[in-house]
Amino acid sequence: MKLLVSPRDVEEAKAVIRGNADIIDVKNPKEGSLGANFPWIIKAIKELVEKEKGEGVKLSAAIGDFDYKPGTAALAALGAAAAGAEYIKVGLFKLKTRQEAIDLLAGVAKAVKSYDPTKKVVAAFYSDYKRINSLSPFEITEIGKEVDIDVAMVDTGIKDGRSTLEFLREAELKTFVSESKALGLETALAGSFTFEDIPAIKGINPDILGVRGMVCGGNRADRVRPELVRELKRMVSEY
Repeated sequence: MKLLVSPRDVEEAKAVIRGNADIIDVKNPKEGSLGANFPWIIKAIKELVEKEKGEGVKLSAAIGDFDYKPGTAALAALGAAAAGAEYIKVGLFKLKTRQEAIDLLAGVAKAVKSYDPTKKVVAAFYSDYKRINSLSPFEITEIGKEVDIDVAMVDTGIKDGRSTLEFLREAELKTFVSESKALGLETALAGSFTFEDIPAIKGINPDILGVRGMVCGGNRADRVRPELVRELKRMVSEY
């Protein structure tokens, strides 16, 4: 299982690198669960990764929690890819139907893959989809057949400290993971996890664990702490 940590600036990215995370996921927490950061921040962190870690660490960038705006999402995705992100994450935040998700993800995938076919598109669903009136993560079984995405993710849409494990049972998350993998997709889980949740997450067995608040000491508004990243990396790597 790979560890993805979400810094909001270059200094936090340095802490993520010192903690030996596998994927640096650039986001702006002030703009939501998958809030987009500025392209120059993505570019600066890309340069930092190349300087400090070479090819060992991958760069991800969130482009926002979207409603039905396929053109806006495609343009944002191209910007993130051009700035250096290797994973481009788009949140299906206020999409109501399967077709809306297909339209939006098809545009994002075309924008990214036309620019560089080696880059990966991450479709992020929300474990608290009922309270934000969004699309169920279990629509992945149909959506994944129709669009050229690479990773299926579940996160929390509202960051109020409630965990993905509070909204979806472990058995449901295992189903999401297995159904996504059956489509040939990588899988990722995120959403206000704690260190105590790691055994359960290992049992669910996603390809990627995504965190921020956990490595900020429990408050995602605080700074990323390298010693917590390092400890989490150790726990994730132990089997």
